[in-house]
Amino acid sequence: MSRMTILTEADLRGVISLDRDAVACVEEAFRALATKPVAMPPILRLDIPEYRGEVDVKTAYVPGIDGFAIKISPGFFDNPSLGVPSVNGLMVLLSSRTGLVEALLLDNGYLTDVRTAAAGAVAAKHLAREDARVAAIFGAGVQAGLQLEALRLVRPIEEARIWARDPGKAEAKAAELSARLAMPVRAVEAPRAAMAGADVVVTTTPSETPLVMADWLEPGQHVTAMGSDAEHKNEIEPAALVRADLYVADSLAQTRRLGELHHAIAAGLVDADRAFPELGAIAAGNVPGRERASAITIADLTGTGVQDTAIATLARQRAAAAGAGTVFDT
Repeated sequence: MSRMTILTEADLRGVISLDRDAVACVEEAFRALATKPVAMPPILRLDIPEYRGEVDVKTAYVPGIDGFAIKISPGFFDNPSLGVPSVNGLMVLLSSRTGLVEALLLDNGYLTDVRTAAAGAVAAKHLAREDARVAAIFGAGVQAGLQLEALRLVRPIEEARIWARDPGKAEAKAAELSARLAMPVRAVEAPRAAMAGADVVVTTTPSETPLVMADWLEPGQHVTAMGSDAEHKNEIEPAALVRADLYVADSLAQTRRLGELHHAIAAGLVDADRAFPELGAIAAGNVPGRERASAITIADLTGTGVQDTAIATLARQRAAAAGAGTVFDT
């Protein structure tokens, strides 16, 4: 007889938060991707266009970790008009030795939110200037706020701007973050105004047309693109990747297929087989990150299964230590 633990979103919120431990967990996952024989198949993707729906399935096995996660992540972007969230989902954690299900993490996308924000922190840690103080966030959803929180874990951010297609949502998010983070956060009406003078720019939207233009980039800026996790999504003008001094992928195989790099290749600006560094190699110290203060850097983060296995394993460990969840004999 085996045992399986079911953890609800409430259980998981009680044991996992966006903190330095979560960032370290995701950073180690990136290092593993660069230094170990990680098994990470391509993302399985299902589109349901009539409801603006998409479902991604991600997984990875990391040698040395006793469990691996399989994550089902739906995003249905008309849901807010129905009064339900755009994203939800769950993770299944299985034993690396036996394949038996050890935990069912009914997180409604919470763990994905945390690990995605933590990945943004890892990118900023290695690519943004150490004195970065001004952040520009594109988008006004959950991830927009989490990305700002994550930046503050690794850089001395003192001021932020929020831009979103819906000015009302941008104003509401700015007010919420100003109060919660006790720092000045203001909504701006134009993307270029958000970027002007910003040290770190993070895009967190499902946009299908570029929001960040190449000629807006300023010396010393770092841009993290989080939203392009599907072929049709595109937040950064392809020419920006050519203008940048350093382009970094979370997984080059993925960004060539569905990230911002994919659009630069399709536009004929970058050769399809051109080599670029991955974030894990930089985190492992095998490849340099930012080499000078005036450099323009771009991180293209499409989301990797190795991040899901890392955060799911951390959640299971913390839940066990706290006695959280409901255990079933299977």
